[in-house]
Amino acid sequence: MNPIPSVSAIVPARNEEATITPAVESLAAQPEIKEIFVINDQSSDGTAAQLSRLSSRHTQLRVLETQAIPSGWTGKNYAVSLGAAQATGDWLLFTDADGVHLPGSTAHALADAAAAGAGLVSYSPEQETRTWWERALIPFVYTRLGQKFSYDAVNDPDLPEVAAASGQYLLIRRVDYARIGGHAAVAGEVLEDVALARLAKQAGIRLHFVSGHGIMRVRMYRTFGEMWQGWTKNLYPLMGGTPRAVGRELRGVVPWIPLVLLLLTRLHLFLGVLGGVLLAGRHVAYAVALRRNRFPASHTLYYMPAVALYAAALLTSEWRYAQGRVRWRGREYPVSTPGR
Repeated sequence: MNPIPSVSAIVPARNEEATITPAVESLAAQPEIKEIFVINDQSSDGTAAQLSRLSSRHTQLRVLETQAIPSGWTGKNYAVSLGAAQATGDWLLFTDADGVHLPGSTAHALADAAAAGAGLVSYSPEQETRTWWERALIPFVYTRLGQKFSYDAVNDPDLPEVAAASGQYLLIRRVDYARIGGHAAVAGEVLEDVALARLAKQAGIRLHFVSGHGIMRVRMYRTFGEMWQGWTKNLYPLMGGTPRAVGRELRGVVPWIPLVLLLLTRLHLFLGVLGGVLLAGRHVAYAVALRRNRFPASHTLYYMPAVALYAAALLTSEWRYAQGRVRWRGREYPVSTPGR
C-alpha cells in the first residue's frame, strides 16, 4: 500500500494581521500537511505578533523572515522561494494568507492529482464579496478569466500554449517544481502563477486546474484601493498584454450598441426600446456566466457598475504597463510591455 504523500504549505505574509490566523489554523487542520512555512515579508503591522502566538499552538508552523529582496525578484516570489528551499514534503502547496482552507481540501487535492495524473493542481477558490464594489468587479473579472482560460483547455496536454493556475492555491510535486527551476525561474514575474503553470506544461507536467468550490474560501481585498491596485497590476497581462488585446476586450465587454441606441431615444422611441431589450439580454447573458462560474446570479444587479469598473481598471492597467512600473503592497516593480 502506497504511503499518503506529505505536503509542505508555503504562505507569504506581508501585513496580513487580519487574515493570517484563520489561514494558518485552516492549514494546520489538514492531516496531510506536515509543515507550514509562513514567510513574514517585512510586515509593519501585527503579523509578527500573530505568528508568534500561532507558533506556540502549532508545532508544524515555521516562521521565516525576508531581508533585502534581491534585484530582479518580486517580494512574493522571493518570500515563497525561501520556504520552498526548506520544505521537505512530497508536494508543495503555495497559498495566500487571506484564504481559509476547508476541511478535507488537501486530501481532495491529492486525490485529484492521482486521478488526473497531474504534477500541478490548482483551484480557483470561492470568492467572498461583502461590499458593492467587490460584488461588481471581482465576479466580472472571473467570468472574463473563465472565458479566456477555460479549464478544459488548460488541462489539455495537447494545448501547450494554454496554461493557467491560481496562486491562491497551487499544489505542485516537489520534484517537478525543482525540474522547472522553481520560483527562481519566474523571479520577476508579477503573474508568477500563470508563468509557473506555463513552464510546467511546456515541460510535459500535466495540469489539473478547476473550480475551488468546497476547497478554499478567499476574500481578496478589504478596501477599494487595495482591490484597484491588485487588478490594475494584473489585468493587462491577463487579458493579452497588448493594446490590440485590450481594444478587442473592450469591444466585447462594453455594451456599446445598446448604450448608443438608448442615447438615440429622442430621435425615435423604437431605438430606445431596442436598446433596452439588447441591454436586458446582456444582463441575462451575464447572469448565466455568473452561475457558470459559481457566483450568485443576484450579482447581475451590478452589471453596469461592473462593466464601468472593469473597463477603467483594464485601461489603467494598460497605462501602468506603458509606464513600465506597477505598485503592489508598498513596492514598485518594473514590468515589460511586449505589445508596444
